[in-house]
Amino acid sequence: MNKIVSPNRQKKEKIVAELLEKVNRAKGFVFTGYQGLTHKQLETIKKAVKAFDADFVATKNSLILKAMEGKAKVNQEFRNATATLFLYGDPVMPLKTLAKSIKELNLPTIKFGILDGIQMTGEELLKLSTLPNKETLLTQLVVGLKSPISGLHRALNWNLQKFVMTLKAIEKTKGVN
Repeated sequence: MNKIVSPNRQKKEKIVAELLEKVNRAKGFVFTGYQGLTHKQLETIKKAVKAFDADFVATKNSLILKAMEGKAKVNQEFRNATATLFLYGDPVMPLKTLAKSIKELNLPTIKFGILDGIQMTGEELLKLSTLPNKETLLTQLVVGLKSPISGLHRALNWNLQKFVMTLKAIEKTKGVN
C-alpha cells in the first residue's frame, strides 16, 4: 500500500535534501542566532557571503540537524532561531563579512562553529575573522622567504662591486693599462 505524503512533508524533504547537498560540500559551518534581523538584512548578509564562496541559510533547527546527521558532530544544543553559514572555500573572508555585519547591526550572534572537524566558540571564530585571507598570508610567506635570499644577493653583489672598485683604484694609482 502506497503511503500518501503530505505537501508539507514533501517541502521539508526537499529542504533537507538541499541542506544535505550544502553540508556535503562545506568545509566548515558557523551557526548564528539571527533573531531580530529583518528579511532585508538577512538577504544582505546572504548576498555578501555568496561572493566569497559561502551560503547563509536560515531554516528550522530540526531540518539542519536532520541534514547534518552523521556528517558533522554537533555537541551544542540548538535553541531559538539558528542560521547556518556554510563555508566552501577559504573561511576568513565570509567570517570577516559576518563580523562586519555583527559590528554594524549588533546581530547576528555567533553561537558556535565547526571548522575542519574542530568545534569552535563564537569568540574563536571572531578572532579567526581578523586574520588576513589565504592569498595575503601566502604573499607574506613568499616575501619572508625571499628576503634572506635578496639580502645575500645584495651583500655578495656589493662585495663584487667593492672588489672591482678597488681594482680600478689600484689600476689608477699604478697606471697599469
